[in-house]
Formats: sequence, C-alpha cells, structure tokens
Amino acid sequence: MREHTYPQLGETVWEETLPNGLALRVVSKPHYTKACAFFVTRYGGMDLRFQRGGRWLDTPAGIAHYLEHKMFDTKDGNALQELAKNGAEPNAFTSNAITAYYFYSTEHFYDNLKILLQFVSIPYFTQESVEKEQGIIGQEIRMVEDTPDWQVYQQLMECLYEKSPARVSVAGTVESIRAITAETLYDCHNAFYTPSNMVLVVVGSVDPARVAAIARAVLPESGGPEIPRDYGEEESPAPAKGEAVQEMEVSMPQFLAGYKCPTPPEGAEQLRLSMIGDMACDILFGDSSPLYRRLYEEGLINGSFGGNFDILPGAAYLYVGGDANDPHAVHRSITAEAQRLGREGIDEGFYQQIRRAAYGQMIRSLNSFENIAIAQAEGVFHHYDYYAFPEVFASITKADIETFLRENITEERTALSLILPKV
Repeated sequence: MREHTYPQLGETVWEETLPNGLALRVVSKPHYTKACAFFVTRYGGMDLRFQRGGRWLDTPAGIAHYLEHKMFDTKDGNALQELAKNGAEPNAFTSNAITAYYFYSTEHFYDNLKILLQFVSIPYFTQESVEKEQGIIGQEIRMVEDTPDWQVYQQLMECLYEKSPARVSVAGTVESIRAITAETLYDCHNAFYTPSNMVLVVVGSVDPARVAAIARAVLPESGGPEIPRDYGEEESPAPAKGEAVQEMEVSMPQFLAGYKCPTPPEGAEQLRLSMIGDMACDILFGDSSPLYRRLYEEGLINGSFGGNFDILPGAAYLYVGGDANDPHAVHRSITAEAQRLGREGIDEGFYQQIRRAAYGQMIRSLNSFENIAIAQAEGVFHHYDYYAFPEVFASITKADIETFLRENITEERTALSLILPKV
C-alpha cells in the first residue's frame, strides 16, 4: 500500500486499488481506541435506469434503499446480530448517489470487518422475505410522507426537475416498491455491488496491510464491468414548475425555495464547486448574514430558517427555507439579495469572516470518522483527493462567490414549494 501524508492536516492515508478494482483507503488515527469501516457502493436512489448485458433496465423507485434493508439477511441469520455480538455498532444508509454499510468497534475489529465484507458482497434473500419487507418499508414510507418536512422537500424537487431522477424519493413510494422482486434485487446487486464500483474506507488505529489482506481474501477476484447509467435527458436551466402548494396540519406556512444550478463537473472542480456553494449559502442567508438579521428583525423568519447547496448525479441545486408567515416575501428577498451581492460585491470583512469559519469547519470535520469516511469515498467516486482541500480552498476568491450568486440565484432558475395550514 502507498502511504500518503498530509503535513498541513496532520493526516496519513494508506491507499491501494486491489486487482479486482476495489479502492481501499485506510486513514490512520493512532491515538484512538475506536475504529470504523465503511463499505460503500456507487449506487443510490437515482440509479433507476442502467445498462447491463447490452440492454437497458428500468427498476422501481426505492430499490436501492430496499436492497440496503435486505442486505443484512444472511443464510445463517442476520448480520446485524452477528456484528452486535462482537461489540460492534453497525448501520447503513442510502442516499441519491451511494449506499454505505458501516460499523464502529473498539474490539474484534478485524473479525467484524470480515463479517461486513461477507454479507455486503454475498446477497441472500427469498421472494418470501422480500414480500415481508414490503410491509415494513411501506409503513416507513407512509410515516415519512405524513411529515411536512418531507412533503415540502419532495414538492421542491418535482418543481425543479422534469426528467432527472432527482425528483424521485430515495425510498420510493408504497406503489413502486410493490414491483420489487428477489430477482430484481439480485440484478441490482450483481450490477453495482462489485469491487470495482465500491470503496472500503477504514478509519482508526489499525494495520493497513491486514485490512488489505482481509479484503483480498473475502471479496471476489473479479471487479465487474462498468455499468452505464441514465439520469435523464439534459434539463433546461429553468425549473419544470414555478410553484407547488399543499395543505397540511401545520400551525404556520412552511416553504422551501430552490435554485437550479448547472450540471456539476467531475474531479477537483467538483470539490471546489461544493466549497463555493457552501460559502455562498453562509454569505447569503447564514445566521450571521445581513439578510438573515433583517428578515429576523422584521419577523419574516424564525430559527427554522436555513438551507444548503447539494450536488447529485448530473444535477446541483441550492435550497433555503423554513417557517414563514409570508413565504413569497422571503423568497423575493433571497433572490434580490443574491443579485445585489453579485452586482455590488460582498463586504470584504464579512467575506473573510465567513472564509475563516468555513475553513475551520472543514478542519473540525476531520474529528468525525463518519465525515472522513464519506468524504474519502466521494473523492474516489468523483476522482479527487479530499485531503487536498486546503489547496483547493485557497484557490477560491470573493469573485467566485459573487459569480456563483449572480449566475445561479436568479428568478429564472428558482421554484417555490409551500405547505400551508389547512383552512
């Protein structure tokens, strides 16, 4: 394995790509007793249409999340129970772009690593167990769909995107998951749970050579072919729909304003764009921004107000919202302030304050094993070295933030999602 040191961060990463294509990253944390392992596949809720064996396959919405639930089933029982017996804390999650299986442990780490690699790479489910899970996941979906937070977000994505699977819920719907069968799950596992489509990230005081040896012994020798994916036709810069409204049992209106951004680049430019987008959010509507203070003092927003910049496969968007008695007025103020900052410029002192805070937050994130593991995996999937972020960050200027605001936070790119109290 190659040792890569980062003196500026005080970090060391051991790197190797195994013959089967698996990317392996071991982040050394010699002074910690706890260690974690993240086994991540580049397969998420948006990967609904893909090509395998020369033909295109369309799969039901929610299948990546459904497969995550079923992967803990083994021929001999349940992998969660096996890991727990060894003192591990296991879990998993599915996002739009990835599915991750992981555990934390302070003892029996290497035994737990073997269990993790085995159950993720060797699927076992029957049609009977798949059908049983439909009721469990269906109940989860119904519970989530009854929440205003989920509805206001889902409405926004359906407004912003016309063809992109970004408009589809990662969990799917009660109707869509009924179409999932054991055969479909095996097809998706065979396509995406291959070593060449996965990353193993280990963080802690562990032996990198021993981690690599276990991965070689447990995982398949073949990496699997590249799987082409279809994220829909190229989208217009304008949203598919300007506004969506729904009534629910809420005490005051809830809103999300979204701004549709261009398709993100790959490589270090994607990392750079994510930093620019994050700082743009802090400067435009962060809780120390002039806009936030003004809206709060005028009683137009409360502490629920906030947002983020997000990059998805083939898509990117900025969103902001919360509770507000006059969501349209807040929405207009956000867009107007972004255009003013893009036109007149950001105050230099405020920019430097946000810049220092943003860099400090990235440094503090290195204390979180989960943040490290996900960042390392995302870097592999999108062809950049996450620990090069100090150099990438140093290249960002105030003009970059102003350009981002001026070009993306516009009336032409925005949509509004509203949840109103039932009359």
